[in-house]
Amino acid sequence: MNIPKDPFILLSFVNTKLRDFHDTLDDLCKSLDIDQKWLTDTLAGVGFEYNEQTNQFK
Repeated sequence: MNIPKDPFILLSFVNTKLRDFHDTLDDLCKSLDIDQKWLTDTLAGVGFEYNEQTNQFK
């Protein structure tokens, strides 16, 4: 699966996947074979952090 490179499109993509298909960030990363540190660093670079309680990046 192609993962969006633009961080804002990536944000939308990841939050949709988390909402619709995955209960945790770890589950999403394993399922899509994404490096979790890369993902969190990329989204943190544009001001978003993962919130475990809501299971989304905010």
